[in-house]
Parts: sequence; C-alpha cells; structure tokens
Amino acid sequence: MEKGIVLWFTGLSGAGKTTLARALSTRLAEEGFPVEILDGDEVRENLSRGLGFSKADRDTNIRRIGFVARLLARNGVIVLAAAISPYRQPRDDVRRDITDDGARFLEIFIHCPLNVLIERDVKGLYKKALAGEVKNFTGISDPYEEPLRPEIIIDSSTESIDQSVERILARVIEAGEISPQSALVESAHSLLAGD
Repeated sequence: MEKGIVLWFTGLSGAGKTTLARALSTRLAEEGFPVEILDGDEVRENLSRGLGFSKADRDTNIRRIGFVARLLARNGVIVLAAAISPYRQPRDDVRRDITDDGARFLEIFIHCPLNVLIERDVKGLYKKALAGEVKNFTGISDPYEEPLRPEIIIDSSTESIDQSVERILARVIEAGEISPQSALVESAHSLLAGD
C-alpha cells in the first residue's frame, strides 16, 4: 500500500487554515482520494483537553496532532492538519517523524497581515488580546515562529480560497506527491500554464 501525505497548514488564528483545509478536502474527496482533516480546535477539544497554552502544552498538542497524522498517512490517507502550531521545533519534529515513517510532508504557511486578521476577527479575540484580556495569544502576547522553508506559502489576504486550493493542488501534483486524477490534472496543468 502506498503511504499517504501530510499537508500541514500553519499560521495565525483566523488566517484561514481550517477553511482552506476543508475546501481542499472536498476537492480531494470528490476525486476519490482518502482524506482526513485534523483541525487544531477539534483536536484540542477531543485529544488535548486539559492542556493549557504554555509552550510545553502547545508543543504537546502539536505532537499529538503529528502522531495521529503519522498513523493516518502510514495507511495511505491524505491528512490535512490545520493548527496554529506556533513553534518551529515541534513542526520540524513532526515532519521528521512522518518522513522517517515513509510518508510525505508538506508545510503550508498561511500568511495574513495582523491588521487583516484583526478586521476579520468575529470573536473579538485579537482586540481582547491587544487589551491584555487574553493571555498567551499567539501573534500578540506569545510568539509565532514563521516557517523558514515552507513548501507552499499562501497569502489569504490577497488570494481567494479557490485560488489557494488550485495552487496547493498544482504544487502537490507537480511534485508527484499524489497520483493525478483527471480533473485535478487538468486543473493543475491549466494553473501551471498560466491560464
């Protein structure tokens, strides 16, 4: 059985990681690929309940997501992991564990300027963090370490979800990370040709 692939979406809260993962999951599932989403909020609720937001707890949460992603990818699943994952070392550790196990790993950095995130913030978390009401908030009172060499960079402030999905699919197919299916290949070739 062919090993799967982990597409690891990282970026600040509200950047669009989960939205993009869901849209990509729909496209992949329509083409018959086995795909699962590991959403950071859902994992925190179901597998990491009780963890706080200290660096150690955040690292533990990311390693748990990575462990589940590795098990799924080992069994041929395309895993879309969407979590802030603010620290570089745990992301790199997850990458190493997954690739050492024979699966593939692509890091996708979802970039969005802070002012846009604050404008988008329907829950008001950024405003509360800026006012000091929310402690350890990534990007405000807690650091976010951007990836040094992500395979894909998406700017969610300038690209539509559809554009981002097409760019990711084109990159994944071009690199031979997934076996191309007819509709995906046509879409990727069109994007690569600049149509």
